[in-house]
Amino acid sequence: MSLAAAIRKRTHARTTTVVLFTTFAAVLAVAQQPDRRERFREMSVRAEQRGLAEPFRGVTANGELVYGLFPIGSTGVSTEPVVKAASSFLAALTDEQRSATTFPVDDPEWRKWMNQHFYARQGSSFREMDDAQRRAAFALLEASLSAKGLSMTRDIMRLNHVLGELNDDNFDEYGEWLYWITVMGDPSPSEPWGWQLDGHHLVINYFVLGDQVVMSPAFAGSEPVVAEAGRYAGTAVLQEEQDQGLELLRSLNEAQRHMAVVEVSKDGNNNVGEAFSDNIDLEYIGIPGALMSSEQRTRLKKLIALYVGNMRDEHAAVRMEQVEAHLEDTYFAWIGGNEDDSVFYYRIFSPVVLIEFDHQSPANLRHLYPPQPNRQHIHTVVRTPNGNDYGKDLLRQHYAEHPHGN
Repeated sequence: MSLAAAIRKRTHARTTTVVLFTTFAAVLAVAQQPDRRERFREMSVRAEQRGLAEPFRGVTANGELVYGLFPIGSTGVSTEPVVKAASSFLAALTDEQRSATTFPVDDPEWRKWMNQHFYARQGSSFREMDDAQRRAAFALLEASLSAKGLSMTRDIMRLNHVLGELNDDNFDEYGEWLYWITVMGDPSPSEPWGWQLDGHHLVINYFVLGDQVVMSPAFAGSEPVVAEAGRYAGTAVLQEEQDQGLELLRSLNEAQRHMAVVEVSKDGNNNVGEAFSDNIDLEYIGIPGALMSSEQRTRLKKLIALYVGNMRDEHAAVRMEQVEAHLEDTYFAWIGGNEDDSVFYYRIFSPVVLIEFDHQSPANLRHLYPPQPNRQHIHTVVRTPNGNDYGKDLLRQHYAEHPHGN
């Protein structure tokens, strides 16, 4: 029995009529692939035009940028492994691939990413890479990410293959290798540069200046989040982030929970910081760390560390120092229930970090699940507020100290 058939049998969600319709739709989709690709490209262009209409400013609280939060300075943590891995990756590409993959360090390409599968992306994809190039690409990820971050990245890619299986083996739109890498600037021990990984349910922006690293915006998600059958049966992602978020909520007393819970019902998608949302203005809602007990603040810190900890361990430790300096001003907000099987959204927001976790309604598995949020579709977003997504505040300061073109 195929993976899709197994899920259909378990959910009892499809009738013979729906099966026949889906089969017909799949055949029709193959015939219409050129038209679909062109339609997807047009949708991508429109999304970019809307999303880039304003110059970058960054995420703010109440519309006001706070400066001075991200000074240029040595962290004492070498970025040499990342520089070497990026240089080796570029060297492994053909001239044509390298030309399509490299952009200036201040190029708008940084902001051109999207979680949705249809988005027309730039750079070199894992699908088109040969074995040596693919090894070099994974070496770049390994040098940049922690063991946890690398494992999650690979598992999200594998689960995108599972999604293809669940859509009648549609690997034209979904698949393990439909992820693209671009490199902005020249890999350097002193000059600013960075790389981006962009694909369905997985986006990493990784900026480097000297020994400073900014890894945001970062998007991690999946549909499904747990593979119940198929090639990658048993693969699962974002379960700790789900469970520890619920544990933090449950640790709050009644008065604290009254502050934290914004809505007790959840009937839609709640993330606000996804693609082309670089300039969103948010309020501090929920309960601040200042009103939590020491044990609760420790839980909050551990929850944040799950996300920050996808960076290489030493750089994550530097980032957590920034987070801890603002822990009392870090707000935890919640939408949804608090039962073992509840669906929910939570937001963690401070002057230096924005984290969102969201159980989402089905998007590409509407034929298997009812149209409401479920635990088999999760989106998470990590951003650096106050102008330092993509390392742009560091880049701004660097240009102020070292004017280019002079």
